[in-house]
Amino acid sequence: MRGLLCWPVLLLLLQPWETQLQLTGPRCHTGPLDLVFVIDSSRSVRPFEFETMRQFLMGLLRGLNVGPNATRVGVIQYSSQVQSVFPLRAFSRREDMERAIRDLVPLAQGTMTGLAIQYAMNVAFSVAEGARPPEERVPRVAVIVTDGRPQDRVAEVAAQARASGIEIYAVGVQRADVGSLRAMASPPLDEHVFLVESFDLIQEFGLQFQSRLCAIDYCSFGNHSCQHECVSTPGGPRCHCREGHDLQPDGRSCQVRDLCNGVDHGCEFQCVSEGLSYRCLCPEGRQLQADGKSCNRCREGHVDLVLLVDGSKSVRPQNFELVKRFVNQIVDFLDVSPEGTRVGLVQFSSRVRTEFPLGRYGTAAEVKQAVLAVEYMERGTMTGLALRHMVEHSFSEAQGARPRALNVPRVGLVFTDGRSQDDISVWAARAKEEGIVMYAVGVGKAVEAELREIASEPAELHVSYAPDFGTMTHLLENLRGSICPEEGISAGTELRSPCECESLVEFQGRTLGALESLTLNLAQLTARLEDLENQLANQK
Repeated sequence: MRGLLCWPVLLLLLQPWETQLQLTGPRCHTGPLDLVFVIDSSRSVRPFEFETMRQFLMGLLRGLNVGPNATRVGVIQYSSQVQSVFPLRAFSRREDMERAIRDLVPLAQGTMTGLAIQYAMNVAFSVAEGARPPEERVPRVAVIVTDGRPQDRVAEVAAQARASGIEIYAVGVQRADVGSLRAMASPPLDEHVFLVESFDLIQEFGLQFQSRLCAIDYCSFGNHSCQHECVSTPGGPRCHCREGHDLQPDGRSCQVRDLCNGVDHGCEFQCVSEGLSYRCLCPEGRQLQADGKSCNRCREGHVDLVLLVDGSKSVRPQNFELVKRFVNQIVDFLDVSPEGTRVGLVQFSSRVRTEFPLGRYGTAAEVKQAVLAVEYMERGTMTGLALRHMVEHSFSEAQGARPRALNVPRVGLVFTDGRSQDDISVWAARAKEEGIVMYAVGVGKAVEAELREIASEPAELHVSYAPDFGTMTHLLENLRGSICPEEGISAGTELRSPCECESLVEFQGRTLGALESLTLNLAQLTARLEDLENQLANQK
């Protein structure tokens, strides 16, 4: 407990000692502190000397920041026995403490200082008596005031008290034994041992003691548990973190500062702090672009994509939320726009409900928000009914699908976790006859035969399966490679009318090329037939 005095020393030395102690009170506010005075009231302490000690205690109290959350004070007196004047939990007001000290009657017997230290350690500083629990790391300070040689051993019990976390000040008056004082006090001894010639001069200790409380090193008490650094302040210990780290809500641990929250990182998908820097991440199946911020999307072509999501009771609410998140991860790698990829969502159980059609939303953000707002239907699993709804309604121009003349691929993705309760064969075949490229994603108890019947050929490219909802994300890369136009079914698709001049020229060129190829093949076939006829004629 090192530090400077908290008041002008010269002014204090000119004041009567009790007045000096009173003046210090409001000028020094310490943090939480459990303080117990251990007062020698043996017969060697004369009545007027005990009265001086009484006044000293009351004056010292007036210089303390007393309160349940600040300094708690307890007083015990001892001679041949130990008596609790009042415990730490007894009073929260200074006036009540002073009243108890005024009523104090000395015991006037022997000098069992070791017994008093034992009592302070086991009883006075216990939680039951009002001391704060050790995990709160509140300093515990004992001030022993004695005027003679102890009649019992003090070295061993004082060492135990210090080891338990109690800081001991030993104040000797007149006939006190210096060796015993040094055996009791905490190190460094020059700051914890005081010897005064008479009780009249005990105020010198009071002034020095209060100055120490003003500059108390709270970090030296107990285990402050600061991850990086502990700083002692007038209000108690405070943990500080190294540069680039932030103090966590527990007040002790430090975490690398999240730069993503403090800078305009510009990451399209996710920002991750790394030490004093950060980097951008993309969702699974997409690559970070050269700018280090944006993620690649399906930009080579476009599709009309309708997702059929199983909302039956076997899915369960928590898994349905995982399904919605999975759908949004698919949306993440699509270039959603009115001119690009359009997305519609249909949920089915015992009935079918269009959550939003192809033409409703023009951005990925709008689609993802709408997906999160979808409410779980529960009940049965009418997959065949859902396929019929998709064929008859979802890909209609009224629902936002683009005209067939524009040659925009139509893609249906069915997501289910079990066997259908109705027939799927008719409408699964009808979907493919209508030119819809079908994908089937099964989870858990989904039936493989039904998934293959729903999906387009080859099944290896159009059927995906996950054993449970928690492992669905590994399917994303497969779906990306299939659905994403730059890698899958519609690579290079351009949105233009077949009636445009360039389209007619291109069509004519392809047609003439095909006719020329056919003519060449026919000529080769004619020559081959003539050769065979000649061979047969020669054999005759």
